[in-house]
Amino acid sequence: MAVSKSVPVDRLADALAAGVGVFGENRVQEAEEKVPLLPAARWHLVGHLQSNKAARAVALFETIHSLDSPDLARRLDRLAAATRRAPLPVYVQVNVDRDPAKQGMLPEELEEAIDGLAALEGLDLRGLMTVGREVATAAGARPTFAALRRLSERLCASQPRLGRGLSMGMSDDFEVAVEEGATVLRIGRALFGERPAATR
Repeated sequence: MAVSKSVPVDRLADALAAGVGVFGENRVQEAEEKVPLLPAARWHLVGHLQSNKAARAVALFETIHSLDSPDLARRLDRLAAATRRAPLPVYVQVNVDRDPAKQGMLPEELEEAIDGLAALEGLDLRGLMTVGREVATAAGARPTFAALRRLSERLCASQPRLGRGLSMGMSDDFEVAVEEGATVLRIGRALFGERPAATR
């Protein structure tokens, strides 16, 4: 998937014409500006989703990669059913590195919650997602990806409604992520170049 955060719509139109069909956005607000202008594209949310923006996200995105709590899962389940989007494809974000700066459920939290998540008929649990650790080399991210794969294997063995998808790997570490079983890569800078510096 091409992560399109802060990439102008005209460049995304060129990418779409070249065969890139799936774009990943980090923010609901930015997607609201882009989605109507590129109706042929498919849109995934890869950034953190605040619960008060969940309804807008369900309306905009085909898939959500950042489901990070049972409360958000229940909210998305209700919204998907109410808007007839059910089942809504989602990936559960896991903070396998226990990094306080990252979003996501801790592995043991997900193990406790997985049966409850699987019981939500409005959601299609495609698999798990994580963000690789910030390291000097791509190889340094391998423990993160390997840990997510092992967690997936363990949970899938006991919960058949959890898909085996693994959304992991970005521009700096996607090759290692593929070696560890990634099924979805979130590639931005390698496709579109450096983004403008963030402003507040």
